[in-house]
Amino acid sequence: MMRILSPWVLRGLKATLAAGLLFLLWRVADGANAVELLLGIDLRWASAALAALTLQTVLCALRWRLTASSLGIRFSGRTALREYYLSQLFNQALPGGVLGDAGRAVRARAQAGLLISAQAVIFERLAGQIALFVVFAAAALLTLTWPGALDLPVWLHGPVVAVLVAGGLGLILLWRQEFWPAAANRTFRIPFARAIAAPEMRLRQIAFSLGTALCNIAAFAFCAQAVGVSLPVLGALVLIPLVLLSMLIPLTIGGWGLREGAAVLILPAVGVSAGEALAASVAFGLGIVIASLPGLLGLTKIAAPEVIRS
Repeated sequence: MMRILSPWVLRGLKATLAAGLLFLLWRVADGANAVELLLGIDLRWASAALAALTLQTVLCALRWRLTASSLGIRFSGRTALREYYLSQLFNQALPGGVLGDAGRAVRARAQAGLLISAQAVIFERLAGQIALFVVFAAAALLTLTWPGALDLPVWLHGPVVAVLVAGGLGLILLWRQEFWPAAANRTFRIPFARAIAAPEMRLRQIAFSLGTALCNIAAFAFCAQAVGVSLPVLGALVLIPLVLLSMLIPLTIGGWGLREGAAVLILPAVGVSAGEALAASVAFGLGIVIASLPGLLGLTKIAAPEVIRS
């Protein structure tokens, strides 16, 4: 059904769903307290969150430039940063959360064609998700195997294990070529392995990807601290990735509503009230929007169909 809806209608439906979810959460998760916490936000911690999100964008742009170079597409770090900010801006404003990335791929197609430029964008984003899963998996396994490291409620053990199993199986599927048809090996798995795991790429990809994952987690933790919520380090490494994963579900714009619902459901596992969880998630969402505003400076570039050249 989504295929027959115009982009503006789809955007309206997703915005309506996000607004409805936020209103529902405001009613059931002590919204008045959340608003009070947001009005009294600590600007020092909020600034730290913006700094972490900014560093994340820089690292993502460098990771994209590195990934593209392995596929034969070369451009400057300045161009990479401008394009990445622009794609983030559109991802926040448009339904689906990936249209900004699609535009980035289209504008980078001049040197190697649209397929290769799309591969560079997809591989770069996938490397970030893998790193976020690795951070989560390491912290979750420590929590589950080390008594007293972090006392999670029993009901949360199932979802944590489910994510661990699903992510682990996904990584196995990604790296074993016998699970892929020959055409998929040629167009996806083999180029991905070359771009991400080749000896000359491996260490830099790990550094950029772990850096972006930790910046994202730190930014959410700083936003929580800004509204008066202190998250234990291990708790942040286990629970925040689960909250962030909800943003991958393309039902709203920018993950709004879904992220807040996940935070309200999950963060009380470490003693955070529903209102505090809601305030922390809203502060993080606002931080993402503010951190993407430099993308406005790149809007003049989208008039040219192919602006990324070596």
